[in-house]
Amino acid sequence: MELIETHAHLDYPDFEADLDGVIARAAEAGVTRILTIGTGIESSRRAVALTERFPNVYAVVGIHPTNVTEEGLDFLPSLRELAGHPKVVAIGETGIDYHHVPEELQPAKVAAVDSALLAQSSGDQERLIAEGAWKAAQADAFRMQLDLAAELGLNVVIHQRSSWSDTLEVLKEYTGKVRGVFHCFGGTPEEADEVRALGHLVSFTGIITFKNAEQVRNTAAAVPADGYMVETDCPYLAPAPHRGKRAEPAHARLVAETVARVRGITLEQVAAETSRTAEAFFRFQR
Repeated sequence: MELIETHAHLDYPDFEADLDGVIARAAEAGVTRILTIGTGIESSRRAVALTERFPNVYAVVGIHPTNVTEEGLDFLPSLRELAGHPKVVAIGETGIDYHHVPEELQPAKVAAVDSALLAQSSGDQERLIAEGAWKAAQADAFRMQLDLAAELGLNVVIHQRSSWSDTLEVLKEYTGKVRGVFHCFGGTPEEADEVRALGHLVSFTGIITFKNAEQVRNTAAAVPADGYMVETDCPYLAPAPHRGKRAEPAHARLVAETVARVRGITLEQVAAETSRTAEAFFRFQR
């Protein structure tokens, strides 16, 4: 049995002290290949460096939507250079995130103020203009990375949070040009169908093991065999029984075990299905 961990952040400080052990534990759990995901230019450089240190680690390079403001929109030459590395297998994670609103854009907490008057205030107008610019910058960075992926013949790892409609609208422009995987998917079976209708995939994390994640389990049960992958998004979202602790690639097995249970198939079948899908999507060499 071979599992592929399709979304880890091994370059994060959380793994600095014991990365060799983390990789070894993954292998012991049957996780034979790991994709480490960049979230900015420096993060992507570290991800590429890790592929040279560990034979079974591959990299995805990109600018996370919440880092677009910090990175600026002049990242493309550096990202293109990084994407030329032979062990870079996709662009990302990229996408749109309206959940993590910068502090300076959050509405002032004003009690008992008429909303119409508030909308007319110059301060609120300035905030709305700044919010529009923030959203536009994310969409621009998303399109730039999709263009680069199409240019290089790579697929993309997509981060979407509180931005479903806008993310899909951008992706529709690239139908037939580039495919994506919606990582850490938490949507309904119908939303997964919407993703698949555009030619994209979904991927499940340790959230699938959480008590309140029935919707994710329903989606994992319904998605076709060639429509999904497994991941951890480590160091985040440690699955049960490790909640509250650091997640690591070995936990992809716990994700796969839960997927197997809700689909009514064996762990070996999940490993085979998701490995085939990951190999076809990322097109990496053994």
